[in-house]
Amino acid sequence: MFMTRLMSSIVLVVLALVTILTGGYLLAAVLLFLALTAFRELMKACKLSDPKRLNGLEMIGYAGITAYYFLMVFAENKIYLFLALITILVAFMFLYVFTFPRYHAEQIMCAFFCVAYAPVMLSFIYLVRSLPYGIYTVWMIFISSWICDTCAYVVGMLLGRHKLAPVLSPKKSVEGALGGVLGSAVVGAVYAIAVVETVISDQQITWIFVLISSVGAVISQVGDLAASAIKRNHEIKDYGRLIPGHGGVMDRFDSVIFTAPMIYFLTLLLIHS
Repeated sequence: MFMTRLMSSIVLVVLALVTILTGGYLLAAVLLFLALTAFRELMKACKLSDPKRLNGLEMIGYAGITAYYFLMVFAENKIYLFLALITILVAFMFLYVFTFPRYHAEQIMCAFFCVAYAPVMLSFIYLVRSLPYGIYTVWMIFISSWICDTCAYVVGMLLGRHKLAPVLSPKKSVEGALGGVLGSAVVGAVYAIAVVETVISDQQITWIFVLISSVGAVISQVGDLAASAIKRNHEIKDYGRLIPGHGGVMDRFDSVIFTAPMIYFLTLLLIHS
């Protein structure tokens, strides 16, 4: 199991490097695939999908997510992304009203959540990459999530004494959480000094990266726990089987989903303001 997880992690890192360094249409296409897969996993977890054929909720979700990503790539004014979200919600309400009483209000709300939670939040990876210096700042998303996850695991194993969320995730500790934040901050600082300072020399970029990676690390752990809470509520072990040793997209990208929007807005606030 360990070797399977290790090999999958190596493959994921290589794919992330190639995809993000290339950017553009390739990055958008990969993110769209991940978004559609995550939507399917969430709908299945919430028992809103039909194993035999697509239902109305799924069709609106898939079409809406695809349209959202199309606008993300080709629309110059990003306000159209908000329009896409509102249109998706209205489409769900049309379905609710004109097929009543086939769907309950809770199902409509949950389906919209499945669109907004992973698919929309994952799109911020593309939005960060599209910013000035985005090829450098986009890595903060992964430093704040995957590096935090690794450091939290190691520190928790060595020093963990106090439970962070004893009912939801008994193995996670306060010491591990702090270790994850500290590890992300250190790696963020090293990355800034070694790579980014030579490019962005007119700002205190190292301290900015330390702040961004620290805040991102805190948010990423909330994302991890949130995805776990949904699994607990619906009594499933993994969201899917796409990634050997890790599960589905939601299992591997749970922290990235929360971190990406935060990194986008912190970057706008601290670097591009």
